[in-house]
Amino acid sequence: MYDKNDPRALLATQAAAKPKVFTSYTPSDYLRFYEDPPQQSDERARGWIGRGGAAVIVYSETKAGATFARRGQADEWVILLPDAASGAQLTIAGRAHDLAGYSITFVPPGDSVLTMPDGGRVVRMFTSAHASDLAGQASNAAGHRDPNPNLSAYAPWPVPTSGYKVRSYSLDVPDVPGRFGRIWRCTTFMVNLFAPQRGPRDVTKLSPHHHDEFEQYSLALEGSFMHHLRWPWTPNMKMWRGDENEFCSTPSLAVIPPPAIHTSRGLAPGANLLVDIFAPPRLDFSNIAGWVLNADDYPMP
Repeated sequence: MYDKNDPRALLATQAAAKPKVFTSYTPSDYLRFYEDPPQQSDERARGWIGRGGAAVIVYSETKAGATFARRGQADEWVILLPDAASGAQLTIAGRAHDLAGYSITFVPPGDSVLTMPDGGRVVRMFTSAHASDLAGQASNAAGHRDPNPNLSAYAPWPVPTSGYKVRSYSLDVPDVPGRFGRIWRCTTFMVNLFAPQRGPRDVTKLSPHHHDEFEQYSLALEGSFMHHLRWPWTPNMKMWRGDENEFCSTPSLAVIPPPAIHTSRGLAPGANLLVDIFAPPRLDFSNIAGWVLNADDYPMP
């Protein structure tokens, strides 16, 4: 259910699938990194880890010289540098790639070392299937020991015709009427970085909606939010759940499982910045021309 001016109203024109029958629900997660101790910590970095059924999100605050190594990573992963003043260097097979601040980078499979020369914030995204070490460290790992039966079987999208390589994109993209946020995708993830919302969201223009087969990871990087969730009723009253209205400041991660009806409301008087993350990429968003900013680099299934 979208406001008539919400670009996602276009999704209603896409063919509707046969309604899915749910026999159980998996709880949502609200990870308030600002309240919780980090899962990773040394003299140069503190990192908070959250996961869902498909993905692992690592949010880190670093000092100059912090490094993060991945050995034998089996699939593509993501680096988000949300601040213009905090760039990074990614080293693969002896070659150094300079990553500008305020950018998103897709990293090919294999060995790599990420360095933060000047420190700052960095967000890394991995599939849970190929980052079991990080998934096991997540603060909410206990709730995801069993697979979520409501998630579709995970499958990566096609490899680019030009093959895997480091692909980095500036986040400095102006808003365009009719386009929803700023969306990039790779073989494993779709990331939507919204323009900062200034002041509280208009409560007469919310966007309650649901997904039948995939999770949404909503990462708060500025301001504060109220996440509203409602669970559909079923013939089995034992499945029913109460409404959720969860306050989350920055930094935090909400993991929203299917088929919860959800919408988020920015609350802070200044900037409110949310990043929505999906694994694998969303087909519905990809089907709308112009929404995925790097669509030419990554073919659809």
